[in-house]
Amino acid sequence: MTTPADVGLIGLAVMGQNLVLNLADHGHRVAVHNRTTSVTDEFLAGAAAEGGAIVGHADLADFVAGLARPRKIILLVKAGAAVDAVLEGLVPLVDTGDIVIDAGNSLYTDTERRVVEMAEHGVRYVGAGVSGGEQGARHGPSIMPGGDAGAWPLISDMLRSIAAVADDGTPCCDWLGPGGAGHYVKMVHNGIEYGDMQVLAEAYSLMKASGMSHREMSETIRKWGEGALDSFLIDITADILATEDDDGSPLLEKILDTAGQKGTGKWTVISSMELGQPVSLVAEAVYARIVSSFKDLRMRAAAARSTDTGPVDVSVDDLRDALYASKIVSYAQGFMLLRAASDEHGWDLELGKVASLWRAGCIIRAAFLDDIMRAFQQGVEHLLLDPGVAAAVGRAEAGWRRVVAAAVTAGVPVPAYSSALAFFDAFGSEQVSANLIQAQRDYFGAHTYERVDRPRGTFFHTDWTGRGGQTTSGSYQA
Repeated sequence: MTTPADVGLIGLAVMGQNLVLNLADHGHRVAVHNRTTSVTDEFLAGAAAEGGAIVGHADLADFVAGLARPRKIILLVKAGAAVDAVLEGLVPLVDTGDIVIDAGNSLYTDTERRVVEMAEHGVRYVGAGVSGGEQGARHGPSIMPGGDAGAWPLISDMLRSIAAVADDGTPCCDWLGPGGAGHYVKMVHNGIEYGDMQVLAEAYSLMKASGMSHREMSETIRKWGEGALDSFLIDITADILATEDDDGSPLLEKILDTAGQKGTGKWTVISSMELGQPVSLVAEAVYARIVSSFKDLRMRAAAARSTDTGPVDVSVDDLRDALYASKIVSYAQGFMLLRAASDEHGWDLELGKVASLWRAGCIIRAAFLDDIMRAFQQGVEHLLLDPGVAAAVGRAEAGWRRVVAAAVTAGVPVPAYSSALAFFDAFGSEQVSANLIQAQRDYFGAHTYERVDRPRGTFFHTDWTGRGGQTTSGSYQA
């Protein structure tokens, strides 16, 4: 009789195959199934051929029947309708108490819905964000699970065994909360990732505009990675800049400057709008990718441009400071969003725990996440209010300002650096210009305003024209 598999995985694209091999390496017997049977056959004949810990099934019913109970089934299929289609096929085959883990990049609201729907069938549903790309899936990703809490005691050992391990020996996998908490945290992770990539792209633009060679750029960024900016994205950016094409020229300059995206950054920005949180750097990173896609229009606009801005005069030390400070602002904004979402949905997210899960394995892993983790574990309300973080940003501030000024003068777009600086200035201002905006709203729409010389929560309206009377917008709001 065939030994039942410990866990099953559906979806054998790159991430799925590597996660299966990771599971097998850590002593788990794995059953696999893919909609296209030839993909399963090729995988079993190739990378999965050794060890005998991986078994394939062409038929979904045979796949489910071959799992030890309670069954644990991991899905790594395209987010959206494909997940629902797989679940529809699984429901008649699974039993009460079985566990389904969606390890793809599903929208958190879909996960919230599926947790409820699958519970109606007695199935414990988990939405687990998995970050690290192909290499992370193979050798240890960051895993961010949430959903039906009853599943965690049954899957924790398995998931933590395959996760990345931080320098202090802690696996980068822990339970985050109910409903869509896990996938929401992964969504924000990806939004921050968009921002991290954009701030590095802006550093590259400014270095290039200042006349540095690609090798000089690579060496500079690699040196930055020896300090506070130590991170995975710093390392790969240095590698990319040093890579040459077959003719010896920089390969990067042969790559078309139009950036793609799969939606998680956009979802982060949409959620930030819904929750009233200023995730401005991620928004600018998303919009920068959108602007990049208009290649033909950009070329025509560039040809019609009459300004000759000249080279950029910036120091690499100032660039490092601008990069560091902008990244800190982006993380601060991301954690503002996580706190607001946790409050809105009742997830009770521990922000220090979230930061701890991102210290290894994931795309945004970085040395300063240890500092962020400690700040939130010590109860700081906002990252920029932590004394250590505030002092570090303060040291970088002057260089950050010089970089933004030089970029604006030279006509080099730096939407991430400049939006981060604008947030930093607004967040640190006792008085901003919103009083004028509120007066304008009251003038044309009778939306009322509060006064600085009256208690908060008391609202006033002025008849600015002498013809409006005292009726306010509150009188007719539905």
